[in-house]
Amino acid sequence: MSGKAIGNLKVGDSAEFTKTVSETDIYLYAGVSGDFNPAHINEEYAKETFFKTRIAHGMLSASFISTVIGTKLPGPGTIYLDQSLKFLAPVRIGDTITARAELIEIVPEKNKVRLKTTCMNQDEIIVLEGEAVVSPPKPT
Repeated sequence: MSGKAIGNLKVGDSAEFTKTVSETDIYLYAGVSGDFNPAHINEEYAKETFFKTRIAHGMLSASFISTVIGTKLPGPGTIYLDQSLKFLAPVRIGDTITARAELIEIVPEKNKVRLKTTCMNQDEIIVLEGEAVVSPPKPT
């Protein structure tokens, strides 16, 4: 299974992935990443923070962008080269996040594409935005 090669891509192509963030997701991410910041895993601690409750790891939401790029656009075989991120709003347990990647530039001579990346919650609030540069799979 291979994703779209550069010759099969065009500016404006886009893809999305949607997931509802659960408490289990947060604990699993903490275990895999080693990030046990109490803002994510300790409700009593989190009640005293600016957000007044636990929030998901920012990089958990960012990983949904990786899902879009690695499975949909350009898809399997794509290699990540660069990603910029701005975290704009918190993600809470129960939020449904839609990650989106939109192709904004093609550099065929370097087999690279640039994508606008965003994550938005169920209230259409953008919680994360940035850009990615990736190398699509070579034609088979």
